Amino acid sequence: MYRHILIPVDGSPLSMTAMETSMAFARDAGAKVTALMVVEPFHLFTMSPEQIEATREEYERLSRAQADHCLAAAAREAERFGVPCEVVQLESDDPYLGIIDTATQRGCDLIAMASHGRRGIAALMLGSVTLKVLTHSSIPVLVYR
Repeated sequence: MYRHILIPVDGSPLSMTAMETSMAFARDAGAKVTALMVVEPFHLFTMSPEQIEATREEYERLSRAQADHCLAAAAREAERFGVPCEVVQLESDDPYLGIIDTATQRGCDLIAMASHGRRGIAALMLGSVTLKVLTHSSIPVLVYR
């Protein structure tokens, strides 16, 4: 079955629930996991509230701290399930590319991730990282919703 599962997280409650479920799946499949958090770099022109309200230094410090917190939670969950786990934090303007590239470089045979299920205008304006991963990945994607 699957031997190496990439689990991207974004810190949202749905993403963290999907990570927990994916860890249980990995345990049952006898797979190892790589937990990934892609942090978007600071932009001078943005619609992201986190970037509008913070200086570059504050944004970078807070986003690294959030990524560390989420990845530590993933490592704890992996340990709880007895699943071998590595954590990766990277910065990318295009999170979906960071996800696909990490899965490819690390030899993952499955990407397990959450979808927030946005529709209509929200989906058009915010985009969907999950949809982009589904569209562009040659590696199978398991979507938790």
